[in-house]
Amino acid sequence: MNSIIRNIVPLGSLLVSVLALALAVWISPWWLILLLVTVPLLAFSLYDYFQKDWTITRNYPGAARIRWLAYDLRPFLRAYIVEGDLEGKPYPYEARNLVHARARGQTDTHPFGTERDVEGAEYQWVNHSIAPAEHPEKSPRVTVGNDQCAKPYSASVLNISAMSFGALSANAVEALNLGAKQGGFYHDTGEGGFSRYHQSHGGDIVWELGSGYFGARDDAGNFDPELFAEQASRDQVKMTEIKLSQGAKPGHGGLLPAAKVTEEIAETRKVPAHQDCLSPRGHKAFSTPAQMMEFAARMRDLSGGKPVGIKLCIGQPHEAFAVVKAMQKTGIYPDFVVVDGAEGGTGAAPLELSDHVGMPLIDGLVLMRNALVGAGVKDKVRLAASGKVYSGYGLAQNLAIGADWCNAARAFMFSIGC
Repeated sequence: MNSIIRNIVPLGSLLVSVLALALAVWISPWWLILLLVTVPLLAFSLYDYFQKDWTITRNYPGAARIRWLAYDLRPFLRAYIVEGDLEGKPYPYEARNLVHARARGQTDTHPFGTERDVEGAEYQWVNHSIAPAEHPEKSPRVTVGNDQCAKPYSASVLNISAMSFGALSANAVEALNLGAKQGGFYHDTGEGGFSRYHQSHGGDIVWELGSGYFGARDDAGNFDPELFAEQASRDQVKMTEIKLSQGAKPGHGGLLPAAKVTEEIAETRKVPAHQDCLSPRGHKAFSTPAQMMEFAARMRDLSGGKPVGIKLCIGQPHEAFAVVKAMQKTGIYPDFVVVDGAEGGTGAAPLELSDHVGMPLIDGLVLMRNALVGAGVKDKVRLAASGKVYSGYGLAQNLAIGADWCNAARAFMFSIGC
């Protein structure tokens, strides 16, 4: 009996095929149409029975493929049928729907009140004032640049976070930069270099340099000051940023496979085409916090005095304190620090790092803000927050904690159809 159950698909296909042939002979040739279904099922089942790569399909020929189909459909069935509006991770349906509605110019109002459990332990809210501003600023800006900076920049309170050309397509990069131009906010290049697609619409650019120094490196992968100065001095580049780590995979580096390193990407990054493109785990240009401050000052000078900052996901608290101490020791103050939360996303993060390494944004933001305030340098160094911001509430929450502005990546990806 067990053998019959395990082979129900091939046996059933064979039985129906024989029956269809008999009915075609005795009654009507139209019964042969059944063979269009049963013969492929029988062929698949016979292949499964004799192959030696997959145990489950050998034991359950034909039928085991239904299990594979269920696995493939599982994420979609959960998203469209099982999950509630507030349950999805990392973004619930409510969040995605809000971004899509605003991107399409549709109504974003919510009738009949909140669906959240306001008595629940996880509920969060903002305390309002009974005396709201009579004329609130419609487009608030933040001046970035301390007294060591010759060309301060007026930044929006919400901007496009780092996403590289190569990870994103040329069309996506162009769309994001056009949005930055129209919205009056900046577009962070990510560590993949300052491509011609970032330049196509003239939106404000923050050029991020990671450990690979893409777009500003020599053949050995070292920082090339001449290449950097050539790009950083462009009017469109408003600030530059040293990436120490990102929230989704802190301390991991990265690899763009050779198959994705096209001639165009190679030219942008200044790497050989059709070869693996490695982002090392650490920087070559400096190895201590003090050396990093000196490198930041060098970048600021090479860019013509534009603001320079650092971006990191907080890990060991003493390392964040060491960075702030290096500012005091050297007398060199970066113009801003971007704290990236461990809840950040990427297409290339091992699950262990994505789930369990690095501080979440709120914790990291509080720690870095307290370090800057405690050292008496918060008036010189602006603080930005990056991690799952998609609405005015997330923006207000981070600003209340101590951020001067916020960056978002996935929300903008949703808006262009990701």
